[in-house]
Amino acid sequence: MANIKSQIKRNKQNERARLRNKAVKAEVKTRTKTAIVAAERQDDNSVEALRLAVKRIDMAAAKGVIHKNQAANRKSRLMRRIAALSAAK
Repeated sequence: MANIKSQIKRNKQNERARLRNKAVKAEVKTRTKTAIVAAERQDDNSVEALRLAVKRIDMAAAKGVIHKNQAANRKSRLMRRIAALSAAK
């Protein structure tokens, strides 16, 4: 346990940031999975689900939760996967 006042404050800030980042990452995963499932089912709202997933990934990168290159890689992987699903059916 830290004894220094500034380190105690830093630990509290880190914990708040960790929980916030955890929520953002969970949201990104949920939106991505929803987009993939919608594309597999050929739903009417599959385009909307994809748009929301990309939006959440961009927001996570803007907030600094994930790196901008990681966001680009995730979007690229998601687009390729959905394109493959639509081409297969």
